Amino acid sequence: MRNMRGLQIIGLLLVTCLWQMATENSQGNEIFELEIAPLLLRRCIECHNAGEASGGLNLMQRETAFAGGASGIAIVPGKSTESYLLERVIAQEMPPERNGKKVPLSEAEVKLLRDWIDAGAAWPKERRLDPFDQTTSVRGGRDWWSFQPIMRPEVPAMRESGNSANAIDAFIANELTQQQMVSASPADPRTQIRRLYVDLIGLPPSAEVVDEFVTDASDAAYEKIVDNLLASPQFGERWGRHWLDVARFAETNGYERDAVKPFAWKYRDWVIAAINEDKPFDRFVIEQMAGDELPDRDEATVVATGFIRLGTWDDEPNDQQEYIYERLEDMVHATSTAFLGLTVKCARCHDHKFDPILQTDYYRLAATFWPGPVQGGVLGGPTKEQLGFDVLGWTDLGREAKPLHLLKKGDPHRPEQEVTAGALSFVPVIAREFAAPAEGSKTTGRRLQFAEWIVDEKNPLTARVAVNRLWLHHFGEGIVRSPDNFGFTGQKPTHAKLLDYLASELMAGGWKQKRLHKLLVMSRTYRQASVHPAQNQYMEHDPTNLYWWRANRQRLDAESLRDSILQTSGKLDPRQGGPSFFAPISAEALEGLSMKSGGYPTSPPEETNRRSIYMFTKRGLGVPLMTTFDACDTTMPAGRREVSIVAPQALALLNNGWVQDQSKAFAQRVMRDETGSPERADRAWRLAFGRSPSEDEQAGALAHVEAQQKRFAANAGNNEEEAWTSLCHVLLNANEFIYLD
Repeated sequence: MRNMRGLQIIGLLLVTCLWQMATENSQGNEIFELEIAPLLLRRCIECHNAGEASGGLNLMQRETAFAGGASGIAIVPGKSTESYLLERVIAQEMPPERNGKKVPLSEAEVKLLRDWIDAGAAWPKERRLDPFDQTTSVRGGRDWWSFQPIMRPEVPAMRESGNSANAIDAFIANELTQQQMVSASPADPRTQIRRLYVDLIGLPPSAEVVDEFVTDASDAAYEKIVDNLLASPQFGERWGRHWLDVARFAETNGYERDAVKPFAWKYRDWVIAAINEDKPFDRFVIEQMAGDELPDRDEATVVATGFIRLGTWDDEPNDQQEYIYERLEDMVHATSTAFLGLTVKCARCHDHKFDPILQTDYYRLAATFWPGPVQGGVLGGPTKEQLGFDVLGWTDLGREAKPLHLLKKGDPHRPEQEVTAGALSFVPVIAREFAAPAEGSKTTGRRLQFAEWIVDEKNPLTARVAVNRLWLHHFGEGIVRSPDNFGFTGQKPTHAKLLDYLASELMAGGWKQKRLHKLLVMSRTYRQASVHPAQNQYMEHDPTNLYWWRANRQRLDAESLRDSILQTSGKLDPRQGGPSFFAPISAEALEGLSMKSGGYPTSPPEETNRRSIYMFTKRGLGVPLMTTFDACDTTMPAGRREVSIVAPQALALLNNGWVQDQSKAFAQRVMRDETGSPERADRAWRLAFGRSPSEDEQAGALAHVEAQQKRFAANAGNNEEEAWTSLCHVLLNANEFIYLD
């Protein structure tokens, strides 16, 4: 009995000891997860990881961390004074200087590290730190907002709904209320209708249309106009231009020879047609990525794959094999930027520094474009015989592709492991390997599978990026103000729930975009004035209008400005589609061409009055008027153009020969339509601004014409026409003509 009792006591002590050890381990593991792991991820892992173990020290897992590095053991459990890692930290030698700035660990962080080591440096055996697992102060993780599932939020209740309010207004009003702000009053009818016309079709309304809306500015009348504009073929011309910016559209290769890309204009026409027919956005993506791989493949779907070939192309690179990887980089960058709002190309040489994009992700995407058995210039694009049509398109040259290897630091001469095509890793819920091509297939099938991954409704980026671009062009800024960068270095959404509401609406509506356009432009937020009664107060609180308390005043972009001038002068040619025209360019501007003979053949005058979207886009030579007003750079995808306000813009409108010619045509139109001077002034105002002049404006206009007639009287020309040309030139330079309020 005595021995039995002794055994019981020993057993009880053993159980107690084990319980204490388990408790201590549990507490230690909890401290590691809550305190130590985030600290290591935030301050150490960027340099001490499996791929880049600085000093031979890899802190991503227990075994390698405790093994130490080139300088010896870094962590000695229970002995912080013997731990070289803590010694370097206390000496402020670690972390090292970054971007010219040294930020040592705080006293609290040092104490946390010391106490953890002295307590035994608990580290769960199977726990491997993942630098992309959590967002830190220096990089985004898989928990970054844009990688989270799209969840349809409830629409907030509105205290004062009003007949014209919709869900957008509810989200905006909810945020304004929290900021103790209110939205501006509705803009006046003339402002609303002009904003709507230029926004949806890129052209101002006629004076008669404005007058009719001023007479009846009801919601029903406004909605009818919205429906008509969305159904207009000019809608595709306006919004097609926005997508061409994203697609880096140009009709030449760039580089010194800047050769023409045959039939590139067919891609432009495909985009316009797709937008006009309201092609679902998921199908819009799939056709551009893999129109040649679809079961219902036809010429139009192959034209769509021109998206892949629109980048710059050097037809005589110094190193043909090395240049293949430059072409792959363009394809990866265009695809990820246009459809995902991410810069995946940054992972060509190493894991992305700021976003959870592995280097293998880059090569998985690159492998979708990797060539088949026929090599040589294949990444410049297949021939028309290989495509089967006279188009600028893309297709694989066989069902098998040669292996693609990850390149160490992106160097083509340092290949490492083979990487197969597949989905990107930052959304584990839709991670997938790509299936082998079906028997008898003429292509690898990789691009179609990648396109289907892009438009999978579980992909958190695609719908968000798409609706953000719509908001950007309607409101002047995006809900995410970095439309091509939804990653860590981009901007967070100003209204995250509104963004998700719109993204879920897009998908719920079968990816149709016109219904989203209508939702946006029907909102009170869109129709409000650009000036607020509490302007000064609100500007101090929110100078960049993050909360949308007023409309953003916008300048016409280069295309809308040119097209509006043509419409006002009466010279606009409404013909749609077909080969591009070559706009006239001065001899001085042509001096920069390396191939002067035949390098830029100007089209006949009767061809050059078409809308600007049909203007030939030459990478090595921009039309000066267009570039002055910030026409898009065609070398990279651009979801948002830079908008500058510089003196050359005013000088271009004053001195450009084309603008002066249009001013003359404008004056001739006015003089044809009316005979009396007051009537001519009224006509000029209505053509330029959609309204009649005030008494002061008319008096000033007549005085200007009279003074100019006297000035030109000594000339042998028609001084009356020259005087009216001068007035019309003034109107085309007016802020009211150039800006949208």
